[in-house]
Amino acid sequence: MYAYPGQSWSSKPTVDHVSAANATWDMNAPVHRPKDAFDDARQHTQQPIVTGTSVLGIRYKDGVMLAADTLASYGSLARFMDMDRLQKVGENVVIGAGGDMSDWQYIKHMLSKLIQEQENEEDGHILTPPQVYAYLSRVMYKRRSDMNPLWNALVVAGFDAKTSAPFLGYVDLLGTSYQSPTVATGFGLHLAQPMLRKAIEGREETLTEDEARAILDDCMRVLYYRDARSLNRFYISTVTKDGVKQDGPHSVSTNWSFAEGLRGYGPQTQ
Repeated sequence: MYAYPGQSWSSKPTVDHVSAANATWDMNAPVHRPKDAFDDARQHTQQPIVTGTSVLGIRYKDGVMLAADTLASYGSLARFMDMDRLQKVGENVVIGAGGDMSDWQYIKHMLSKLIQEQENEEDGHILTPPQVYAYLSRVMYKRRSDMNPLWNALVVAGFDAKTSAPFLGYVDLLGTSYQSPTVATGFGLHLAQPMLRKAIEGREETLTEDEARAILDDCMRVLYYRDARSLNRFYISTVTKDGVKQDGPHSVSTNWSFAEGLRGYGPQTQ
């Protein structure tokens, strides 16, 4: 059903715009009505809709490891249970994303085009992790400056063949970027990041892959306990000099017995 100027859903077109000869709507009649200055303004996303939560990253002596669960929430509804938020880019880079999933799909498409353009050159050049990191930081800052940000926090992990060193960086929707031995997004920035820093402090050059995996498992367990937008189903991506390896989905053991004595959990006995 269509509405005309001056018409509500329960009314007929106003008399001024109806032809007396045949009682039909005059399509050429001038429309005189107050004009809202914001009607034709360009409008951008004001808040994310379908979102993913934490991405965790840790750098160890031989590479980098990322973890992200598979849940995408529609507001507070756990809507999509099989969302992969870790994306391989090229030969030795993995991107992890939290935030709006439609913007994440746009970023993946944009990176896919970038990789395709590089392959079409056939010059033997492969994008390195620092180059992908710099590219994303500039894209995010440009979109922020246009007041049309991509509502994501991104973790860039890779192995730089030029320097033979693992790489781990963070970029957010404002274009803020930094590199660190440990990185977290979303709720993990508050809960998991202190755990990550405590676990690897002074061990950045000696931490093994198995130890890094155990640390991430502990952090994902805590996030599942404390983050209402998380899921006990996650992927692990590992980047070393041999390339990218992604495996999962995994889950961690949990113990909810501590909640029995808390009011609001399960049946209560007075």
